[in-house]
This record gives sequence, structure tokens and C-alpha cells, in this order.
Amino acid sequence: MLPRMADPLATYPNAVAIATAVKRGEVTARAVVDAALERAETVQRDTNAFTHLLHERARAAADALDAQATDRPLAGVPFAVKANICVQGVPTTAGSDILADFVPPYDATVIARLEAAGAIPIAMTNLDAFGMGGSSEASAHGPVHNPRDPSRVPGGSSGGAAAAVAAGVVPFALGTDTGGSVRQPAAFCGVTGFKPTYGTLSRYGVIAYASSLDQVGILANDAGDVAAVLDAMVGHDPHDATTVQVEPTFHAALEEAASPEAPLAGVTIGVIRELLGEGNAPAVLDAVERTRMRLQELGADVREVSIPSARAALAAYYLIASAEASSNLARFDGMITGKRVGANGDGQADVMTQSRGAGFNLEVRRRILMGTFALSAGHVDAWYGRALQVRRKVADELSHVFGEVDALLAPTAPSSAYPLGAKVDDPLAMYLGDVDTVLANLSGVGAISVPAGTDEAGLPVGVQLLTPALHDARLLQLARALQD
Repeated sequence: MLPRMADPLATYPNAVAIATAVKRGEVTARAVVDAALERAETVQRDTNAFTHLLHERARAAADALDAQATDRPLAGVPFAVKANICVQGVPTTAGSDILADFVPPYDATVIARLEAAGAIPIAMTNLDAFGMGGSSEASAHGPVHNPRDPSRVPGGSSGGAAAAVAAGVVPFALGTDTGGSVRQPAAFCGVTGFKPTYGTLSRYGVIAYASSLDQVGILANDAGDVAAVLDAMVGHDPHDATTVQVEPTFHAALEEAASPEAPLAGVTIGVIRELLGEGNAPAVLDAVERTRMRLQELGADVREVSIPSARAALAAYYLIASAEASSNLARFDGMITGKRVGANGDGQADVMTQSRGAGFNLEVRRRILMGTFALSAGHVDAWYGRALQVRRKVADELSHVFGEVDALLAPTAPSSAYPLGAKVDDPLAMYLGDVDTVLANLSGVGAISVPAGTDEAGLPVGVQLLTPALHDARLLQLARALQD
């Protein structure tokens, strides 16, 4: 038996290093999992990042892995899962009271593929209910606190996942990104947040918010871990008709040789003019400028580009997302799915009304109502129909710009993390936090947020890069070049 290592997560600080050490027999998967669970218990007291810790399940998986020689690519790597992604036998609440008793009888495809690769889920992470929020405060489990400064939000809706990575509990976590819900918390917590091209990862087993916008994403400390984790999950899934066949070659693409003097020679990057105006904090604009200069130092040609419809993208996004949410969440009525409130003798209509009123929080009810109105007779063309037209225009303009540049650069969020409670009573101010990220979701392209320094208070600031659909390998190469 190997001697117990003081802290294997400190010795092996990323997923690739952990897996290599476990396969070589330098450390056991059980030791790594025990260390991650111990950290999670400590971090939970300050952050409330987790809804459930999977002690028995994770330790059993680690022991089983240690009992056999393995060459699995992610052998023994602990990870955390946003609690709207189903893990068999584990409470998966989506941060909502209405799913307080839901225990999935199956794994989401992304979970099954990660476990097949040797990775071990150790915790479910807290989130805004059903992914509807930008601060991770709108949760039945209480708000998440940013590990960089517990008086501030971690971003949302994948705030618990971002906090888990930023606090060093796990080398990577899974989130979902509907309008920026992986990238914005990554920026607030100072980690890397990746949303792949729509269809790259299966949504089977993900509790739906807005099906044409939702995408599973990855939070990690660097692009190398993102690539290794992505390799384990990609590929067509017969359970999800929107998936496309993608080859698992992302980590290999990062290892391709580039000129050490000018690793981005020949690459053209556009800075989106419409996202650099009023509303951005000075520290955010400084971060974009520093990144622009760094890209030029690395050999890239950086120029300004215009996406005129970006000004209307946020309104279109919220109409489309809310309309799809009103449909997707109709199933949670206390009849077959969702926690029931009221007696059977009250009648079906009353029980459904009571169940949905008690189970959905204010933000979820607000979006369902807005979406139902947008789809109602006499309004569908004026609201939902026009939003779809804007979406098409956004996609067309991005496609045109990508004919001239290889990638786009923009802020991830207009500010750094703000104090807890600062925006909970002002939903419009909260919604404006997505202004920089929704372009990627409306058009389906890949995007990644990378840390880009700190503001005057020492809080992390992020910038994001976007590439055309199915050019995610290039996206990760650009992020790696910046991080190196």
C-alpha cells in the first residue's frame, strides 16, 4: 500500500497530472478522492457551493478503480457536477424546491462518459434554480459565496461549480451555459469557463431550461484540463438528436507544435466594438486592452469589428429563453413530476397551482410568465417571432465577421463580482450581466472565458474568446497561448 500523501491535490494540481499519477501508481484514487471530500467539507462552510457531497459513492468508485490496473484517461480525477445534470441515485434538485425529492434513476450521458474515462463525481454544486439567474443567489439551498471574497456573488448560474474549482476542491466541474452561465461565474471566480459549440456535448440527462440555448460546459483552471475533459465527453448521442459527431482530439491539438517566438502568427482576431462601450467597468476595459496587446505580442493581427445586432441580442435572448422555459417547465406540475402541494381532494387545477406556486421561486415564475406571454395568441409574432429574427441576424453577422477573422475577443462580464444582495431586487440589472455572453448562445458558436487580471479591489476579471462553430480546438489553442 502506498503511504498516505499529505495533500495529493497540492502535489498534482490539475486533472491531467492526477490521472497520470494514478495510472503510474504514484497515488491512489482513494487518496485523491478523500482529499477532495475533505476540502469540500471545509469550503462548504464559507461558500455553500454544494447541495450534496457524495462520500460513499465517490469512495466506492475510487476503491473499485484502485483494485484494477487502469489506463483510463481521467483515472481517479475528482469532479463536481452542477445540480441540474443527472447523476444516478443522487438528489438532483436543479436548485429548486419543486425537485427537492428528485433522485434520477439514470446518469446523464456526459456523466456516464466521464465515469467511463475514470473520473469520479464527488459533489453536486449549488445554482440558481433551473439555471435562471446570474448570481447563484436564487437557489432553494441558499446563496453561493465567492471563494475569492465571501461577501460577493460567484456569478451564475453555475456559481457553485465555479466556486468549487476556484477553491481548489476539484480540478474541474461541469456546468451548463444557456446565456453565459459557465463563462460569467468563471470570470467572477478567476477560473477558465468553456462553452463548446452547440451539439458538441449531449444534453441527455440535463434538466432543461431553454433547449435551443442550453449547452453543458466545463470549468477548470486551464485550457489543458478543459481539452482532456472534453475529449472524454464528445461524440454523437442517440439520446440527443442535436448532437454532432466530433472526434476526441482536443488535447492532442493543444500539443501541436507552434513557433515559440510567435505562437499566434497568421491568426486574426476581431475585438467586438459594440461590447466595449458604456456600462463596462474600467477594469474590464483595461483587461480587454491588456489581452489585445498580449495577443499582438504572440503574433496575432488584432483589429476592431462590428456586430450591429449585438445591441438587440440581450432582449432577444431573454424572450427566446423565457418562451422555451415556459414550455420545458410545464412538466413540473405536482401530478407526475415535481413535489406535490395540496390534497387530492382539492382538485387537479388547485393542486397544480399550489405545487407550482410553492415549488418555483420568484425568478422562475417571472420567466415563465414572460415566456407564456411571448407565446400567447396575438403576441407571438410581435415578441417571440421578432426575437427569432434577431437571433438569425446575430448568427448571420457573426458568420460574416468570421469570414474575415479567426476569432473574436470581448469582455466576459461588464464588471467583477458584486456584493451579495446588490441586484436581487433589480432583475433588469441582473439581466444586463449577460450582455457580453449571449451572442455565443444565440448563434451556437464556441466561447471560452479566461482570467485576465484583477480590478482595483483585487477581484478577478475575465475576457472571452469566440470562434466559428466546430472550431473549438482553435479556441482552446488561443486560450492556452494566453495562459502560457
